[in-house]
Amino acid sequence: MNVRTLCLGILSTGEASGYEIKKDIEEGLFSHFIDASFGSIYPALTQLAGEGLVTVRAEEQSGRPDKKVYAITPKGHDALARVISVVPGRDKFKSEFLFQMLLQQYITPELMRAAIDKQIADLEGDLARIDECRRAEQPLAGARFVADYGEAVLSAGLRVLKEKKAELLLALPQQAAE
Repeated sequence: MNVRTLCLGILSTGEASGYEIKKDIEEGLFSHFIDASFGSIYPALTQLAGEGLVTVRAEEQSGRPDKKVYAITPKGHDALARVISVVPGRDKFKSEFLFQMLLQQYITPELMRAAIDKQIADLEGDLARIDECRRAEQPLAGARFVADYGEAVLSAGLRVLKEKKAELLLALPQQAAE
């Protein structure tokens, strides 16, 4: 998937500004797929508009420059359907945390504990965000499936992490574990 497809997917749920698209990628329903910066979102929106896949209109704001609001066109809906009508590639999972845990002999016990605690907090935050998305009215029929799948994967990771943290802390020298 690329940023263009992600923007079309977001716009298929309703009109949005570039800022709202970025927020949905970071915190909303679409936060579980790919990351995208403003530097990739705005050029993608410009290309999509140039191809007639989205429209753009200026919305006046009090005391601020006009906001550009994007909407998907029927041609954009067709393009989105074509792009996602393939069997997806294998999911890719990349983790700096797992790299650090693989090579834990090079880090201090304090850093290992801090990294594990941060990972636990991050996973709990992701689970809370899924719960928030569940409580909000979702325009997409697949939103419940995505939430259930994400919750299962994250919960399993959280469970293993909490179990392994105890194992790792027991193996540390006594003064480091305190």
